[in-house]
Amino acid sequence: MDAQTDTQGTTSWLAVGSLYLAGMLQGLTLVSFPASSGVLKQMHGFSDAQYGAIFLPQVAFAVIGALGGGLLASRLGLRMLLSGALLVNAVSQLLLAGSMLLPSAAAFVVVLIGTASLGLGFGVSGAPLNGLPPLFFPQRRDSALVALHTLLGLGLAVGPLVASPFIMAGRWAGFPLLLAGLCVLLAVSALLLRFPRDNEEHRAPASGQVEMCDPMPLPSMTPQMLHNEHPVRTAVFWLFTAIAVLYAFAEGTFGNWAVLYLQDVKHLPETVAATALSVFWAAIVGGRLLTSVLVLKLAPRYIWLSLPGLMMVAFLLLPYADTPVRGIAGFALAGLACSAFFPLSVALATQRFEKHVPWVSSMLIAALMVGVGLGSYVIGVLRDAVDMEQLYRLSTFYPLVALLLGIIVLRQRIKATGGVLQQ
Repeated sequence: MDAQTDTQGTTSWLAVGSLYLAGMLQGLTLVSFPASSGVLKQMHGFSDAQYGAIFLPQVAFAVIGALGGGLLASRLGLRMLLSGALLVNAVSQLLLAGSMLLPSAAAFVVVLIGTASLGLGFGVSGAPLNGLPPLFFPQRRDSALVALHTLLGLGLAVGPLVASPFIMAGRWAGFPLLLAGLCVLLAVSALLLRFPRDNEEHRAPASGQVEMCDPMPLPSMTPQMLHNEHPVRTAVFWLFTAIAVLYAFAEGTFGNWAVLYLQDVKHLPETVAATALSVFWAAIVGGRLLTSVLVLKLAPRYIWLSLPGLMMVAFLLLPYADTPVRGIAGFALAGLACSAFFPLSVALATQRFEKHVPWVSSMLIAALMVGVGLGSYVIGVLRDAVDMEQLYRLSTFYPLVALLLGIIVLRQRIKATGGVLQQ
C-alpha cells in the first residue's frame, strides 16, 4: 500500500511538473516570432508592414481557440486539450524553422500559417493552463494560478536570451526546432501521466483570504444575483473587455517591436536589443511577484489604477533610449508597468462573474490577443508615415483610456455596494 501511495504521489508531482513546464514553454513559443524578428527581416526582406501583419493570424486563431476551448475541454478533458495545444505549438515552431528554406513570398505565407498555429495553440491552452492548477491545489487555487502565469512570463523573458546564441552562431533554426521538440515531449508526457478529474466545479477562495486573484469583495451583490447575471448582458463586462484590448495594444507595442526599434531605429547591437526584450518580460514576472506581496498591505485597486500611469511614463521615455543602458532601463520600466495589470483585470472580472469564470477568462484572453495583434499591425502600417519615436508618444493614448475606463468600472462597483468599496 505504501509503495502504491508513493508511486501515485510521484506520478502526481510529475504531472504537476509537466503542467508548469508547459506553462513556461507556452511563454517561450509566444516570444519565438518577436525574438526572430531581425532574422526574418534580414533573411526574407520583410517590410515593417509585413512583419506587423504576421501577428494577425495569431490573433484570429487565438480567439477561435479561446472560444472553442471550453467546448473541447468538456468533450476531450483538460489533459487531452493540453497535449493537443502543445502539439499545435510544435507545428508553429516547425513552420517557423522551415521558412528559412523557402523564397521570400512563400516564406511569408508559411510564417503566417506558423503564427496562426501559435495563436490556436495559445487559445486552446487557456482552458487547461488555467483549469488544471486549481484541481491539483484546490486549497491554494489562486497561488497555483499565479505560479503558472509567473512561469509563463519567465518563458517570455528567457526566450530572447535562448534565441540569441543560436542567432549569433548562424544557426537560428535550432531555436524553434528545440522548442518544437520540447513541445512534443511534454505533449506525450501529458498523455502518459495521471491528471486529476477536470469536471469539478471552481470553488471560490475561503472567506477572508486576500490574494492577488481575490482583490475586491462585493458585499452587496448576493450569490444569486451573480449566478443569474450573464456577463455579455452587462456593461461592466464590456468595459473589462475594452480595458484588456487597450492594455494589449500597449503590451504589443512594447514587446513585439522592441528588437526592431532598438536595432533599426536606435542602431544598438542585436545583443542589447535581445537583452532589452528579455528584461521587459523579466520585469513583468518580477512585477507580478511583487504585486502578490503588495496586495497584502495595499488595496489592489490602487495598484491596478497606478500601472497605466507607469505605462505612459515608459512610452514617453523610450524615444530617448539612445544608449544600451537607457534602452534596457526603458523596457524594464515598461515591463514593470505592464506586469500585474492584466492579471488584476482578470481577477476583478472573474470575481464579478463568479458563475462564469472559464468563459470570462477565455473572453479576456481573446481580447488580449486581439489587442496585441492589432496593435502590432497598426504600428507596422504607420511606420512609413510616422517615425517610431512619435508612435511611442502617441501610444500613451492606450493606457490613458484604459485608466479612465478603470475608474468608471470602480465607480460602478462603488454604486453596486451602496457607496462603499471594501478591500
